[in-house]
Amino acid sequence: MNLDAALETYVVESQELLTQMEESLLAFAQGNVDAETINAVFRAAHTIKGSAGLFGLDGIVGFTHTVESVLDQVRDNTIPMNAELATLLLRCRDHMGHLVDAAASGEEIDAERAAEGADWQSKLGRYLGKEQGHTGDAKDGAAPAIEKSKIDYWHISLRFGVDVFRNGMDPLSFIRYLSTIGDIVAVSHYAHGMPPADEMDPESCYLGFEIGLRAATDKATIESAFEFVREDCRVSIVEPSSKVNDYLALIKELPDEEIRLGDILVRCGALTQYELDDALSLQTKPIPLGEILVGQNAVRQPVIQAALDKQKQVKESKGHESRFIRLDAEKLDFLINRIGELVIAGAGISLSAKRAGAVELLEAAATLATLVEDVRDSALQLRMVPIGATFNRFQRVVHDVSAELGKDITLSISGADTEMDKTMVDRIGDPLMHLIRNAMDHGIEPTAARVAQGKSATGTVRLNAYHDAGSIVIEVGDDGGGLKRERILAKAIERGLVTAEQNLSDREVYDIIFEPGFSTAAQISNLSGRGVGMDVVKRSITDLRGTVEVESGEGTGTTIRIRLPLTLAIIDGFLVGVGKSVFVVPLDMVEECIELTPASREETKGRDFVNLRGKVLPFIQARKLFGIDDVRGRRENILVVRYAGQRAGLVVDELMGEAQTVIKPLGKLFQAVKGIGGSTILGDGRVALILDVPGLLQHVHREAIDGVLKAA
Repeated sequence: MNLDAALETYVVESQELLTQMEESLLAFAQGNVDAETINAVFRAAHTIKGSAGLFGLDGIVGFTHTVESVLDQVRDNTIPMNAELATLLLRCRDHMGHLVDAAASGEEIDAERAAEGADWQSKLGRYLGKEQGHTGDAKDGAAPAIEKSKIDYWHISLRFGVDVFRNGMDPLSFIRYLSTIGDIVAVSHYAHGMPPADEMDPESCYLGFEIGLRAATDKATIESAFEFVREDCRVSIVEPSSKVNDYLALIKELPDEEIRLGDILVRCGALTQYELDDALSLQTKPIPLGEILVGQNAVRQPVIQAALDKQKQVKESKGHESRFIRLDAEKLDFLINRIGELVIAGAGISLSAKRAGAVELLEAAATLATLVEDVRDSALQLRMVPIGATFNRFQRVVHDVSAELGKDITLSISGADTEMDKTMVDRIGDPLMHLIRNAMDHGIEPTAARVAQGKSATGTVRLNAYHDAGSIVIEVGDDGGGLKRERILAKAIERGLVTAEQNLSDREVYDIIFEPGFSTAAQISNLSGRGVGMDVVKRSITDLRGTVEVESGEGTGTTIRIRLPLTLAIIDGFLVGVGKSVFVVPLDMVEECIELTPASREETKGRDFVNLRGKVLPFIQARKLFGIDDVRGRRENILVVRYAGQRAGLVVDELMGEAQTVIKPLGKLFQAVKGIGGSTILGDGRVALILDVPGLLQHVHREAIDGVLKAA
């Protein structure tokens, strides 16, 4: 992997870690603090800093080191985590994001953001009690440094060999050297191996020592004191009790890579390489290494268990990760487009086979169509992603905006596992952002007003997603004051959007808020009130072949419901013919087909509805709707369609059956044509228009209401 590719991978992984940090810090700001989440935030900062050092990104290393130092003391309960610190860390997380973005673009951050970063770093320094500068991180494989003193001490068991004097070594010199590393708080000698006086050899050493050493150091440093006498002594170093927790934390922070038990213990500093080699040399029988190390007092059992748990976690994680790969979205889009062309070509082959009447060719074409359909479904499934990641982005928005407005507002999320096309996930973010900010500014009342109305002092904005009849529904709701129907209607009459004589339903009145420039806000705020945005929201959703509807109750809140197709690429369609024209209706919106017999036509008596099993079904003539003057077929059929709980019929000449449909967008010249949502190419090369069922339903029901009003 070249350096550019490695840096790109670092940027992507850092952005994912920053997203995880933000989610955890938002939980802290709401008072949900737990040790595991604090450790996760610390690990994210540590990983970003450590990897940045590999690329020489000193700005990221220096700033993140301060963040990491504060988080380290939060882990040790030296600094309490509260809403104020969580908010500060959120600002620092944002600055880390700016630094990573700058590294990705190869540019320096601007002076204003650099000044902000310095300010956040200074505020973090106050928590640490001094200004923090960067200190080098430990290299891979080396034991990490210990930054603060412990109240207990290292226990060193030292047994010199009998030939240590003959080899020119002075045992006391090593003890004196230990005093340069830390404070020797206790020394006791061990003389159980000393022979009777008449058998003693004055050139032999029979002494051993038990030493208590208080030192802010690591095991490898203490062991290095005996480097020159290693062959003439046995050393056992037992860490202070407080070090066990450090080792446990450091083991958790190790990279998620496959590593042997002994290497884990060496890298976290609980074991030295010499101790590991010594233990491995004794492993002649099928005895686990962990048992040998515990038996030698080299490592304590909780540390061994933590290392074994880490191995298990990495193994499970690798097994999970091996099932996933990163894929360039453009490559996936290209694949979908090619499959779309394959669908069209396959339809052409099937049509040619039917015309030729070749049985073998028809069977081959049917097999090909089945395979293409399977490949299509699999490819489309690749583009389906959970909407939860998009929803979680708004936790930060709600946190910041509620603070700006001086309101206490929480975000409730449900349906986060609901999947939708990645293209739509990317494009729905901005409309949702506006709706949420609007709900917080205009929907949720001030705290005092809510309490006066008997409501909870904390307002709630809801995000929900679910599947319904081949569509995905996203709801943005609040428990605020709701829309003021009469105020909206009065403003609309004042602006000439409607007349006072019109009898509008609640839905039609609420739809007025999507008119360009429309607003009933008494005053303009930094967030909204200029009438700019809701029209853009509706246009963005319409561009995605979706619809938006409003449900509101004065005093109880508002819910804005967005309905979107599951995919923008390939759908199953139902072909219908009207004269010489062919239209496509999305199959998941087709409920049933019925024949429009002369008897049922007589029952309608010129009215555009029929009796369908005791229920009134309004319908519309496709010929009339699209101005088709071709010769009428000998029989007509009603295609019953359903969308968002509404039903209607479409009268057509011919029912042509199901077909895979590749959606082609209409040109700008035809985008304003009502009732048409796109186009497709049939197997014989003809162009068929895809009907906009939601628009048709709205048109049918509007005409039905107008007919009733005229009759009245």
